[in-house]
Amino acid sequence: MAVDEYDLMTALESLGHINVRKGCQEMPQKIIDQIRSQAADYEALRRDLHAHPELGFDEHRTVEVICAALDHLSIPYQTGIGRTGIVGVIPGRATSSGRAIGLRADMDALPVRECTELDYASTREGRMHACGHDGHVTMLLAAADYLQKTRDYDGTVYLIFQPGEEGYNGGLEMVNDGLFERFPIEQVYALHNWPTLPLGTIAVPIGAVMAASDIITIKIQGRGGHGGVAPQYTVDPVLIAGAIISAVHSIVGRNLNPLDTGVISLCGISGGSLEAFNVIPDEVVISGTVRSLRAEVQETIESRLREIVEGVARSFGGSATLEYRKGVPATINSEAEALLARQAAIDVVGVEHVVQQPVPSLGGEDFSFMLAERPGAYIHLGTGDGKHCHGLHSAYYDFNDAATPIGSALLARIAELSMPLHA
Repeated sequence: MAVDEYDLMTALESLGHINVRKGCQEMPQKIIDQIRSQAADYEALRRDLHAHPELGFDEHRTVEVICAALDHLSIPYQTGIGRTGIVGVIPGRATSSGRAIGLRADMDALPVRECTELDYASTREGRMHACGHDGHVTMLLAAADYLQKTRDYDGTVYLIFQPGEEGYNGGLEMVNDGLFERFPIEQVYALHNWPTLPLGTIAVPIGAVMAASDIITIKIQGRGGHGGVAPQYTVDPVLIAGAIISAVHSIVGRNLNPLDTGVISLCGISGGSLEAFNVIPDEVVISGTVRSLRAEVQETIESRLREIVEGVARSFGGSATLEYRKGVPATINSEAEALLARQAAIDVVGVEHVVQQPVPSLGGEDFSFMLAERPGAYIHLGTGDGKHCHGLHSAYYDFNDAATPIGSALLARIAELSMPLHA
């Protein structure tokens, strides 16, 4: 079912109108008009992407669709950045400022079997756009369309279409492939749809937005034997595992400042056999995840985990090792860029619909690798409207097309505010 014009424009025109602070360049009405006139095209594009999801670094059809759209808009681009990434280039009507910003959209899907039964549901078994990256690509292309036609800024916009966000560290791949050396980007911005925020709401925090996400593996070595006849000759790794699990859960409550945020979840344990009910195994393995918002907290957790794991095992006569694999770092918005993005959000939806300091999420986000290299901001775009209530990564999730004009207008407005065109 098509989204009608009222649904598409309600967040821009009915939710607080278009609120612009006095003295600030008024947001061009032409962006609203352009989005209205091309709403059906954007919807069709997004739903085509939704029907053809591709996993990280396998986004070949998606890349073809994006390149075709950029060709249609006469926007030059380079492919193969970070394997399957794309970077498009849109210079402004002036470039004397030498300024340059990056606008990023992730484009990969998830290994999820879709259960929505939509007309445009995934045509690929076990693959689904369950996180809205189809919408992110569409919004960046819509913003690119507007920016290419208007160029109301002094500088250059780089369009970053990133592969492999879902566990593949595609952001790091692009950085390591020379993203910021090949393209002189000074600031970088991204947005993510957020179903728990109402449609027409935009959240722009200063500081931590998303958590560092790490993986831990604990290997406990004991000495197996008969659990009934001669347990006294064993070193029971199951018993050691229980003690380690109990001790690990003291870290957050007793080693972290109560005002800090940290999570340690031990989510898997393997050892012995359910059939061999009377055999104490030689080894038990525990796996889990650690989340933190500050590097100091991350360091404290890793240090205490290592002390507890090794010390508890030793006290029982066994041994244990901790493998601590750092994943994505915390996503941290720099103050100046977050304030600029916040003003862009106010210009688009009105100050009453901008959440200025939302509670950080403990999900991980590899845009953090780009923010570690350049200042910028990661923005949450509200998409909840009662009908679109399923959470991210749900098999029933679908991106809300009514958010497309809001997100694309926000990205375009960020470009105009960050590189103002002076008469």
